[in-house]
Amino acid sequence: MSGRKNFPPWLKRKIPAGGHANRVRELLSDLNLTTVCQNAICPNLGECFGAQTATFLVMGSTCTRNCRFCAIAGGSPEPLDPDEPRRLAEAARRLGLKHTVVTSVTRDDLPDGGASHFVATVKEIRKACDSSVEILTPDFQGREKDILTAAASKPEIFNHNVETAPRLYPTVRPMADYHRSLGLLKTVKEFDENILTKSGFMVGLGETAEEIESLLRDLRENGCDIVTIGQYLQPSESHLPVQRYVPPEEFREFRKIAESLGFLGVAAGPYVRSSYNARTIYEQITNSQ
Repeated sequence: MSGRKNFPPWLKRKIPAGGHANRVRELLSDLNLTTVCQNAICPNLGECFGAQTATFLVMGSTCTRNCRFCAIAGGSPEPLDPDEPRRLAEAARRLGLKHTVVTSVTRDDLPDGGASHFVATVKEIRKACDSSVEILTPDFQGREKDILTAAASKPEIFNHNVETAPRLYPTVRPMADYHRSLGLLKTVKEFDENILTKSGFMVGLGETAEEIESLLRDLRENGCDIVTIGQYLQPSESHLPVQRYVPPEEFREFRKIAESLGFLGVAAGPYVRSSYNARTIYEQITNSQ
C-alpha cells in the first residue's frame, strides 16, 4: 500500500499559512537556521509555525545514517558551525519561546556524536531567554560518556526516539539498536531523576498491538516519563510504504495503555510527532507536581 495515496478522512486537514508562519520562516532564513519541521516534512509545520514555535535542527541537514522512514537526507555532513548555538538562542529570544526544542541529525562522524554541540546550544539558550529546554538526541552509538555529557547540560526534557518495535528495526532502522536506545533513556534517568525523559514511536509500519504494548512497557521500565505515538506517513516513493492507517480510536486505546503504565505525559494521535505540543505536555507535568 502506498503511504502517499488515498489518505483516510481523519488524515485530511487544512494547512494554516501566512501571518506568524511567514514570520518564523523569515526569522529562520535571516539567522541561517534549520528546523526538523521543514527537513522532515512534518505535517504540523503550518500549525506550529503559525503559533511561533519550531523544533530546531542543529549540526547540519545531512545525516550519517539512512533510516528508511526518514525524509532527512543521508550522506557526508559538513563541519559543525560553532556560531549555530548563539544564532539558535537568538531565534528563541526573538520568538519569545517558553519551551525550546533542539534536535539534530545523527553525526556518527564526530568523536562525541555532537554531544558537546548540544551542551553549547543549551548554554546559549539559558543566556538568551527564559525558556525551558528539550533536547532530542541521536543514540551517540550507546557511548555512556557522550550520553552523560549531553545530560549534564541539564535540559528539562531529554528525548530520544525508539521509533518502532524491535522486530522492525532491521527494515526501518538498520543502523540503530532498540536496546541501545532503551539504555540511553535509562542512563539519563539514573544520572538525574529530575530530568524528564521522553521517547516516541510510529505506528502503521506493520507492528502488532502486542508489540505496541510491549514497547510501552519497555520504555516505562527503562525510566521513560513521556511518550509520543503518531502515524507513519511515507515521505516519498523511495521510503517505506505505509502498511496501515491507524484510526483515531486505536490511538485513544494506546493513550489509555500508556497512562495505565504510569507515563507522566502521553500524546497519541495520527498527526502526533515527537515535539508536537511539547510545551503543553511539559507545563501539564510541572503544574501537577
